[in-house]
Amino acid sequence: MKRILSLCLLNLFLLSLVTSPGLAQKASDILEKSIKAQGGREALEAVKDQTLSGNFEMPMMGISGSMTMYQKEPNKTRMDAELMGMVFTQAFDGETAWMINPQTGGVEELSELATKYQKREALGSEALLHPEKHGITYTFKGKEKIDDKDCLVLEQTFSDGYKTTIYIDSSTYLTYKSTGLSLNQMEVEVETETVMSDYKKVNGMMIPHTITIFQEGEEFMTVTITKVDFNTGLEDSLFKMSE
Repeated sequence: MKRILSLCLLNLFLLSLVTSPGLAQKASDILEKSIKAQGGREALEAVKDQTLSGNFEMPMMGISGSMTMYQKEPNKTRMDAELMGMVFTQAFDGETAWMINPQTGGVEELSELATKYQKREALGSEALLHPEKHGITYTFKGKEKIDDKDCLVLEQTFSDGYKTTIYIDSSTYLTYKSTGLSLNQMEVEVETETVMSDYKKVNGMMIPHTITIFQEGEEFMTVTITKVDFNTGLEDSLFKMSE
C-alpha cells in the first residue's frame, strides 16, 4: 500500500515530458501543451510545496482509510496513511527513504531497492519543468486508443534505466494513465497501472481528484483527493528521518 501511494504521488507531481532524439518537434510540442494544460509554467514554477489530503479504498481487501501526502521541491515527500486505527508513515528527505512501522512505532530505513523507487518518485515540479537536470528523457511512441480516449503515448526513461509509459489525452493534454513497475508490500516488482480522472482546477492548476490503481491487472486501490494546498511553508524537518 505504502509504495503504491507513493506511485500515486509520482503521477500527481511527475507528469513531465522532454525532447527526444528523432522526434524532437513532436515531443517538445506535447511538452508545452501539457504544461499549459496543467496551468502553465509560471504557475507551476511558483509551487514550492504541496499537501494532498483524501481517502482510499482497497476493494480486494475490503478496507479503507485516510491519507495525507506532502511534497516539497525539489525532492522531498512524505505520506501519512491511517488504516484500521493505525497510522503508517513513509518519507524521503532527499537522501534517505524511511518509514514508521505502525505495529511497533519504530523508525526503519528502507531497503536500497525501495530507496531507488522513492528517489524517483520524490521529484516534483523541477522534474516536470527541467527534466534534463535529472537525466529524464521521453520517447514519443505514437497514438493509442485507451478506453474512450485517443491518447498520445510517451515512454519515460530515468537515468537509471527505469521506464514508465504515460498516456496523455489528446483532447485535453492531461495525463489519463501511466503504467510501469512498482513495489508491492513484499518488495517484489509488479506491473502497475494508474488511471487519473476527475480533474479540477485548484489555484489555476489542474489536479486529478480520483486515482484508480491496478496491480497485475486487478483493481488494487482507489484514492479520492478531497483537499489540495500549495505553499504552506512545509519544513524540511517534516521529511527528515528521526533518530
